[in-house]
Amino acid sequence: MIRRLRAIACCNRSRLPLFAILVALWAASGSPGFAAPAVSQGVTAPAGLVQMDHISVQIVGKGSPVILIPGLSTPRAVWEGVTPELARKHAVYLVQLNGFGGEDPRANLKPGILPGAVADLHRLVATHKLKNAAVVGHSLGGLLGMLLARDHPGDVRRLLVVDALPWFGTVFAPGFDFANAEPMAARMREQMVSLHGVIPASMAEAVGMRNALKPASRAQVGAWSLAADMRVSGQAIYEDLLTNLGPDLPRIATPITVLVPWSQQGGGEAVLDVYRKEYAGASHARFVGIGDSGHFVMLDQPDAFAKALSLFLNG
Repeated sequence: MIRRLRAIACCNRSRLPLFAILVALWAASGSPGFAAPAVSQGVTAPAGLVQMDHISVQIVGKGSPVILIPGLSTPRAVWEGVTPELARKHAVYLVQLNGFGGEDPRANLKPGILPGAVADLHRLVATHKLKNAAVVGHSLGGLLGMLLARDHPGDVRRLLVVDALPWFGTVFAPGFDFANAEPMAARMREQMVSLHGVIPASMAEAVGMRNALKPASRAQVGAWSLAADMRVSGQAIYEDLLTNLGPDLPRIATPITVLVPWSQQGGGEAVLDVYRKEYAGASHARFVGIGDSGHFVMLDQPDAFAKALSLFLNG
């Protein structure tokens, strides 16, 4: 299985799910840990913050709405490289799942994180009367964007999915399918929850190594993983693995752009072909590749990501 995972990683099919595999490897190794940063208490909320049950949303800028949704264990800060320019012409809605970024997990300590986040996003659109919103989601955020487009098609004018698959279970060993996903998902959740409060230094380093190529990017990703509430991350990855949007893709009428990064070892067309196959049911999907990048393309290749984002918004 490890050999299979390495082969898949080289093809850049998906990286963030490997976080859970690294948890399992760490648990078997007995690596020492250290205390994670404490949840923020009494911190002044940033200007324009909307606090909801499952997400918080910081609003900056004015203009046509753009909703940015980060991935697993990732704070809204992942979008800092593009936010200032976006805010010149757009009202930017920077989403963060409660429990990430060192913040209070609130309702995310209970099952139902994904449907709860989608419900909050829909409420955000309705409350703020957002029209023709463009939604950008990275990894788990991409899945949330697709769920929002499926369940509330009027909420999403166009969707940019940054390195996410309709079902991330396809990155595992041959023969692993949706029907037998629950036991593995439950083990992943248990292992990740066991890290709450004490996260191994080797884990943060390994997460950065697996998800980014550039040294600064790896350090940032590792730091974000340390600030995340592992109880929330564990439940979120459990629900992610039990969510297969493949059969529902024909129901999503929203135009979807899938941004696909790959490393130099992977080979661009081979990686794009994998994503085209996984999104075969999405008749409105198009694919854009960015090379020499890990999963966090906005960190590894900020200029290329900003260009792709601009083309998506203005195309």
